Amino acid sequence: MLQKDFALKIFEGFSIERWNDLIRPFDLIEMDKSAEKMALVYIIGKFEEQKGKQIDWEWLIYASLFELLRKIALCDIKSPVQRMIRKQYPAEYAKLNEWVFEQYETLITDEDLKSKFKKYIEQNTNKQQDETLEMRIFRAAHKYSTMREFEMLSPLNETIRLSKIEKELNEDIGNYLDFKGLQLLLTKQRPYEFILMIEKLRFQTRWNQTPRVPKTTVLGHSFFVAIITLILGRESGADMCKARVYNNFFSALFHDLPEAVTRDIISPVKQATRELPSIVKDIEDKIVHEELYPLMEDFYAEELLYFTSDEFENRIRFADINVQHVSFEDLNTKFNSAEYYPVDGKLVRAADHIAAFLEADSSINYGITSQHLRDGRKNLLKLYKKGVKINGIDVGCFFSTFE
Repeated sequence: MLQKDFALKIFEGFSIERWNDLIRPFDLIEMDKSAEKMALVYIIGKFEEQKGKQIDWEWLIYASLFELLRKIALCDIKSPVQRMIRKQYPAEYAKLNEWVFEQYETLITDEDLKSKFKKYIEQNTNKQQDETLEMRIFRAAHKYSTMREFEMLSPLNETIRLSKIEKELNEDIGNYLDFKGLQLLLTKQRPYEFILMIEKLRFQTRWNQTPRVPKTTVLGHSFFVAIITLILGRESGADMCKARVYNNFFSALFHDLPEAVTRDIISPVKQATRELPSIVKDIEDKIVHEELYPLMEDFYAEELLYFTSDEFENRIRFADINVQHVSFEDLNTKFNSAEYYPVDGKLVRAADHIAAFLEADSSINYGITSQHLRDGRKNLLKLYKKGVKINGIDVGCFFSTFE
């Protein structure tokens, strides 16, 4: 089962501030950066797939978790300093990466996941290793998401503070200009307009009606849900095909995408009347078709709509027929292959609730509380009593460790 200490360690990504030696127009948080980076990975990767290239999406998904773990462990060392250590003191950089791995040895109880993490750390250490296509996509997304933050900071900071950073960013991103998706982003074409819509989720604070520490945005929350979905999926006992791992992760990452145009409507308001949840969902779907769909490329638009529709239901779809809701058993026995586009939507829902619970519980423990937070925490504990299983996982067992 997902361990409490590991979940809380990942949650620390919401407390790591970025660019904290510059004037910032809003809080720039590591979890939000990781979320935007994976949205960019999706866009850039889809353009490469369209060119006929094979993408190892599973590597990219795990890299997003492992890189966040590195950032959490090394948050007190600025990125430029880390790059200098890597370039000028490679032996010490290798020892530093070994130290990062050691910080998680007891927190990660899944031995296969630990092995994947160690391999990622070794890849990061090995300077001589050729970049794979996936590594290049991941780094291109990283560089461009950093550039977007820089563009938002620039109007508030004197040029003298920024000129060196700007030069380095332009040099770095120049190594990835062969990616068509990146070219379109840099020249502010349709993918740029789409990422601007996604960035709206970075400006929307969850639990907006109450003070809370740390504050979490809808975008950062979505990435955290994707990571928890990935970990829960490993513990479900299902031998998931690669397409299912991919679908689960990106369904979780984009599950709140409609809120880019509708804004976050808190659960108590959504449930104010019996019919309101379905009405809100219908309105969301309509607005997504009108405002978001035109910004999506033809070769991934239908997939994204599939990810954001019925997002909390176990589901499949065939090439030419509507979505079907199915049981967890059927996902495992009948539809566990790419042709059915299987999604463990109920797992995404459980991960969404775990994220919401940690948001409330962490703030309460910091001493910043309210009736909204206490009620949210209490209701989730009621919903997931010990023994309550979701897609093969005793999710209630995780919640019971907080009682």
